[in-house]
Amino acid sequence: MAETHLGVSEIVKRGLLAGIAGGLAEVVWVSLYAAVSGGDAAILARGVTTASGVLALLPAAPVTDGIAVHMTLAALLGVVLTALWQARPGRGVGALYGFMLAALAAVWAVNFFVVLPVLEPSFVHLLPYSVSLVSKLLFGVAAAETLRRYAAAGQSLAPAHR
Repeated sequence: MAETHLGVSEIVKRGLLAGIAGGLAEVVWVSLYAAVSGGDAAILARGVTTASGVLALLPAAPVTDGIAVHMTLAALLGVVLTALWQARPGRGVGALYGFMLAALAAVWAVNFFVVLPVLEPSFVHLLPYSVSLVSKLLFGVAAAETLRRYAAAGQSLAPAHR
């Protein structure tokens, strides 16, 4: 695998795709958990809308808005993580999964123990901690797999400069 760096537009493109894949993995996991446990995934989507402050701006469709906010934040996180990954020396595919899982575990910890208790304390208790942590780790796996597929397709994680 090449050890050169991506350009900004390529980092953004790959990061958006990685983030969207991660965000979708979370939506699927939470929906599956809700279906199995008899819960309501819409409550979580409404919670995202409330915690982000969007409910005050757009109160008509809190579930749809919650999913849109979630996916937007996921896409942005994907770009940030892809950029951070590119800044690391010695980037291999195996290390990619470790990096993404560690980064998403840190994001989960900051969200659930620092940010959300201040912004929207009730959101923290909508899911058991284990379920929300698995959600974030699945984001990491999906994002890492998305970036790995570039390498598998002959588009290394870091193509050579021209």
